[in-house]
Amino acid sequence: MRRIDERIWSRPVAEGKATVAEIIAHLQHWDQYLIDTVIPAIKRGEGVTFPAFDAFNRIAYAYARWGVAKDRLLDEFKQTRHALVERLLDEPEVAAKYVTVNGVETCPHTGTRYSLLYIIHEFNDHDRHHQGQIDAVV
Repeated sequence: MRRIDERIWSRPVAEGKATVAEIIAHLQHWDQYLIDTVIPAIKRGEGVTFPAFDAFNRIAYAYARWGVAKDRLLDEFKQTRHALVERLLDEPEVAAKYVTVNGVETCPHTGTRYSLLYIIHEFNDHDRHHQGQIDAVV
């Protein structure tokens, strides 16, 4: 990623889509949300509440457009992802605990009960989608 040309880094991956920089900021922003909001809520015995996706994502996109350097953004993403993985490994009981997500107990697509592990599984699928978008332009 560090060798990606700046023109590719700052260009939408497709018409009307985010740039590579915006995608990385978006992934980092969601990881930070899991660390700062979701994990503490689960530890307090509360359900998980996700914000409105579009508005939340716009914050991440704005950060990328604000002009954060590519290396800095990549470092921030790497550090945040590592911190998230460490939290999950350090607190497996939190990761495995069944929770509600926006008041719902099961995934409407699969019927699987929500847990942080399941949410991470969904996030991984989402990450692979974005990886495919990035791979298509680099």
